Amino acid sequence: MAQATFSFPRGFLWGAATASYQVEGNNVNSQWYAWEQDSRHILNGAKAGLACDWWGGRWREDFDRAAESSQNAHRLSIEWSRIQPAPDRWDEDALDRYREMLRGLQKRGMTPMVTLHHFSNPLWLEEKGGWENAESAAHFEKFTRKVVEALKEYVSLWCTINEPNLYTTMGYMLGVFPPGKRDLRAAYRVMVNLTRGHAAAYRAIHAIQPQARAGMALNYRSMIPMLNWSPLDHWVRNALAYQYNDLFPQAVKQGVVRTLLGNVKIPEAKGAQDFLGVNYYTRDLVRFNLFRPGELFGERRYDPKAELSSTKFLANQPEGMFDAFKWGLQFNVPMIVTENGMEDPDDRLRPRYTIQHLHQIWRAINFNWPVKGYFHWTLVDNFEWERGWTQRFGLWELDPETQARRKRPSADLFATICRDNAISSEVVAKYTPEIFEQMFPN
Repeated sequence: MAQATFSFPRGFLWGAATASYQVEGNNVNSQWYAWEQDSRHILNGAKAGLACDWWGGRWREDFDRAAESSQNAHRLSIEWSRIQPAPDRWDEDALDRYREMLRGLQKRGMTPMVTLHHFSNPLWLEEKGGWENAESAAHFEKFTRKVVEALKEYVSLWCTINEPNLYTTMGYMLGVFPPGKRDLRAAYRVMVNLTRGHAAAYRAIHAIQPQARAGMALNYRSMIPMLNWSPLDHWVRNALAYQYNDLFPQAVKQGVVRTLLGNVKIPEAKGAQDFLGVNYYTRDLVRFNLFRPGELFGERRYDPKAELSSTKFLANQPEGMFDAFKWGLQFNVPMIVTENGMEDPDDRLRPRYTIQHLHQIWRAINFNWPVKGYFHWTLVDNFEWERGWTQRFGLWELDPETQARRKRPSADLFATICRDNAISSEVVAKYTPEIFEQMFPN
């Protein structure tokens, strides 16, 4: 049996990613709580409820699990609706709870990455029109200043906005996130305001904490033409990829939001990026379809040969991870994988998915591409937005009723990789023998 090791650079960040609304529980001040009250909005009429009960204190045992698994970092988010429950009121007790969480990471030797906006808005902001409102960026800057001043002792790695492209698509084009709109003009207003919000937050972070690093996390969807010989498939692939993958990071690179309905200059956004967060899960085949004008005449599907997740929500396409890094080089900043994972309650595909995607990161690093860390989605099964509790992404299984945790085999796999800062042939042979020859050909 071949023996070899794929080693990662010293100082590489290894951790899991979480989001406040999905793990904390009982957050009645968020627009997501209001959205859940209509059972038609969430699959099976599910509700977040206690979620993973982090607001009740169970973050302590979950941080212990992460630290004991040799993770040296953790990505979490701060819930705006808890910190600022009303436009004229701050909740200092909530800030103290987040300080305690961050001290908990510090005591466990883990570097925190803090996300300031992860899909969840305060109810009062939503009532003012949410991110359609031109004042939203100023509200977000005010919140950012409050949080950074309060937490700067513990954090120097900030993610301003998580997946602005997915937030806009799901809430304002497909209508499955709050506010449930299907309005292209509204979507473009949101895109412009999110860009302004990111720029304002970035400038605020650096004004308070000059040594900090700040960026956004983008959901990168790898797309390739279904028929390589078809110019129409190439055209629609390029149109969809720009709309979804490129619009936000290009706006930050150039200081201009370029949309189908016109361009908006935002000069303060230019260069407001110290790193690019890459959330990569899967890849699409794209073909031209005249009967889908609402989707820019594009039809997306998975490669029929690809392995699919338990609900067929994701396809295991690790090459798309390499595509993401190749694409990300154009922005001339370091890259961090801020999310990557597989919904898999039985933990049959997750080990293979994880190793194959980490191998693509190793490939990119060996091209001397600046990939600095990896955050697995996620630590413990959580509330997955409009899909409720039907998808299980955790390294630890969660019973939402009893709050019991159970370790999946992938947790031990990931722990070994984190501890060794490497993928060894022994690890591949133990956890994914079916891909050993592919990974270590004779």
